[in-house]
Amino acid sequence: MLPKSGGLLVLFLAPVFAANAGSGLTVHEWGTFTSVAAEDGSATPWVSLAPPADLPCFVYHLTDQCVKCGLNKVRMETPVLYFYSGKPMTAAVHVDLPNGLITEWYPRATMGTVPGQGYTYGAGGNIDWSHVQILPGDTAEYPNAGDKSHYYAARETDSAGLRVGEQAEKVLFYRGVANFDVPVAPRFLPDGRVEIRNEGSEPIGFAMLFENRDGKVGYRLIRGLSGAQVVAEPELTSSTEAVKQELSQALVAAGLFPKEAAAMIETWRDSWFEEGARVYYIMPRIKVDAVLPIAITPAPESIERVFVGRVEALSPAMHQSIETALKAGDTGSLAKWGRFALPFARQIAVNPAPAASQYLSEAQRRLYETSEAAAPVCRSETRAIPTK
Repeated sequence: MLPKSGGLLVLFLAPVFAANAGSGLTVHEWGTFTSVAAEDGSATPWVSLAPPADLPCFVYHLTDQCVKCGLNKVRMETPVLYFYSGKPMTAAVHVDLPNGLITEWYPRATMGTVPGQGYTYGAGGNIDWSHVQILPGDTAEYPNAGDKSHYYAARETDSAGLRVGEQAEKVLFYRGVANFDVPVAPRFLPDGRVEIRNEGSEPIGFAMLFENRDGKVGYRLIRGLSGAQVVAEPELTSSTEAVKQELSQALVAAGLFPKEAAAMIETWRDSWFEEGARVYYIMPRIKVDAVLPIAITPAPESIERVFVGRVEALSPAMHQSIETALKAGDTGSLAKWGRFALPFARQIAVNPAPAASQYLSEAQRRLYETSEAAAPVCRSETRAIPTK
């Protein structure tokens, strides 16, 4: 039996998922497309100034080469697939990322295109799980490296247990990098307001302009975004809990079960609400299917694919703060912008002080070294997966 959503369940069936009354299978997926806005709002190629968020040591990586050190427009972060079935069954799952590469995944899978030399990532990436056992009520222990990774939060749902070979998991997990244009373009106007444009052909049902400035939080909601809409900057009088509630309601309205929405928000509880200004939006399903085609056999009776677009934007207050830090060589102030410090610094036309230049260069060097280091060895507290 499927869990009750407690809210509106909207079903969008792509042509590849023609209804299959005999499969008894429901599939739900969530993930995030993260991009950085240029001054005009368009997605700009960027490279992080920090390593990717920690993943457990058992997660597979495409290569020791620093794939994410190259410039790309989009980080496809933590898509996970949930399966619901009233009986045990076996499925095959194939996902394409035509304009990028799949870079991390679990359980074991067959990979497509590999990156070229010189920190390039090419295109035509894909991943294939050819034999996924779907086991409702399965009580297998899932791998745990004894760390505090947010990876584990995705398991807190009512979905069926999965097994690929001898590896048990609650989800199919993957990540990637890509180079496609996102539909939302935020631009700060000279009068202090913000223009948010939908450059796609499909209306965006939910968008949120969010800001965290020195720990003070505010947001504005935009419904049914088509074309351009101009809004005032958020008043910083709200709370993170209020933002979480709005996002949870939007995720459930888009098709996720409440526990899935809660798992997604818990996974990103630190990153989504950190210092900075950004726009969140629910990417139209037709766009998700275009940039990330998926095929599942047998065809599910229904499938939900709910992806949150996240666009980081350089607000006037941030611009002033970062410009001052660059001129003064204030590395502590630069550090608070985390992985977005470098793409923001590159948008500011100022000659940085030597200390700031050294900080940015050293951070990039450490990123390359960290990313190219051998995969960590799982610690002894990693639990073995019992074989049934």
